[in-house]
Amino acid sequence: MNPTRRHLLAGGAALAAGGMPYIGPARAQSGAPLRFIPSTPLPSLDPIVATSYVIRNHGYLIYDTLFATDENFQIKPQMVQSWESAPDGLKWTFHLRDGLVFHDNQPVRAADCIASIRRWSARDAFGQTFATFVDGYDAVDARTFAIRLKRPFPQITAALGKLSSNVPFIMPERVANTDPSRNITDATGSGPWRFQASQWVPGQNAVYERFAAYRPREEAPSWAAGGKVAKIDRIEWLALTEPAAAVGAMIQGEVDWYEQPPVDLLPVLKRDRNIAIQNVPLGLILLMRFNHTQPPFNNPKVRQAVMAAMKQDDYMQAVVGNPEYYQEAKTFFTAGSPMSSGAGGAEAMPGDLNRAKAMLRESGYANEKVVLLAAADQPIAYNQCLVTQQLLKNLGMNVELVSTDWASFIGRRSNRGGVDAGGWSVFHTLWSGADTLNPALHPLIRANGATAWFGWPDDRELEALRDQWIATDDLNTQKTLAARIERRAFETVPYAPAGKVEQPMAYRKNLTGMVLSPVQFFWNMEKK
Repeated sequence: MNPTRRHLLAGGAALAAGGMPYIGPARAQSGAPLRFIPSTPLPSLDPIVATSYVIRNHGYLIYDTLFATDENFQIKPQMVQSWESAPDGLKWTFHLRDGLVFHDNQPVRAADCIASIRRWSARDAFGQTFATFVDGYDAVDARTFAIRLKRPFPQITAALGKLSSNVPFIMPERVANTDPSRNITDATGSGPWRFQASQWVPGQNAVYERFAAYRPREEAPSWAAGGKVAKIDRIEWLALTEPAAAVGAMIQGEVDWYEQPPVDLLPVLKRDRNIAIQNVPLGLILLMRFNHTQPPFNNPKVRQAVMAAMKQDDYMQAVVGNPEYYQEAKTFFTAGSPMSSGAGGAEAMPGDLNRAKAMLRESGYANEKVVLLAAADQPIAYNQCLVTQQLLKNLGMNVELVSTDWASFIGRRSNRGGVDAGGWSVFHTLWSGADTLNPALHPLIRANGATAWFGWPDDRELEALRDQWIATDDLNTQKTLAARIERRAFETVPYAPAGKVEQPMAYRKNLTGMVLSPVQFFWNMEKK
């Protein structure tokens, strides 16, 4: 049993004994607030600077998007009423719906959309690719804008309607003009709820109140698309970080929705007939990320050897323990999604230690030190690191586990120096399956060197295949290219997939109408 589970089980025992702080009952009358425990307290407000999922979820409460992804992975108009492209594909024109207003009661204008797209495309991986195609923007009139392209970009609506981080939310021009590297402080949006800035301290509770002037679309809701009808007047996010206390609050009816209850404590919640447990669609992807700029993992043969030794079951056992909540996924795109083929996965990941040792000898590995960077206060990542520490020792590698807190981990992860100069060799993390659906969305499949995500893989062939995928909108061609990308990724190893785990959430059954999605949405729900 790993330390995290031992801690959580001890918390369950404390819960059974009644060891739980009092929050106070939610109001029972009509109009009672929805009380929600997010995965982490809201740390900041900017969903463009940060890829944090809690900030993304905050963004969906207060902002709207031009397009959106539905439950069939189709892109649908959201703030846009209609649009058209020129016959040569070099100009796209978008017309906004009537009646769109920001929370300060100012109308949403073409200029707001242009500024928001520019800022988003400076930060997001898909957006950065999109920006290389853009020749310019034009505000045609107050509710119409055009995007001029240097060459055709068939994925333009997919880019503007991407589901997860970074989401191209539309902000007022004055806010969107903020430097893309600096956090915004003004949370004015045009979405279904208003953020109550005066009631928030970073890392503490956050409050949202319904925006009466919001005009939802008339279609039924489907993931981020369709009608976002706000039926709850007030939403309270609670900074309740102790799992046993959070579970106790759920049982007592003091909170309505717990985003990420630990698997260890699910049996406690399941015993309450008033609580429902539901897996979040698409799950979470576990993975090992290598530093491609430093020995020994600047050698692809060393990366291949480590990946060949990995057994995904070991990692998933360490993270969740219960096979009911995980599945093998030797693929670089979300298992079960249209672009996932697993091409090359079985051959590259046999889970054969002896074969991996032979591969490591043939690679020329010269006993270079491997610094395994681990954030001890991030259990999912840390438990993966413990498995890898033993794996690398079994392979005969010179491994040092460097355990830090999350803040120190973030600082060291960006260090491009050698391991003796504060750098690193490998770390573990996790991503939502919503972010790994296809080559355009997936930030970790990028292999564009110094501008790639931490680890900085550099592979022209992988990038060229991604460019070809983005340049077509034919589904069969996309699937063929995606399979080639996966096969190439298993050769060059931008990262090693460690399995797919389910993330259960818990909510009280008097909360109805939930839109079950990889993102935690709040529209269409009622509290009875």
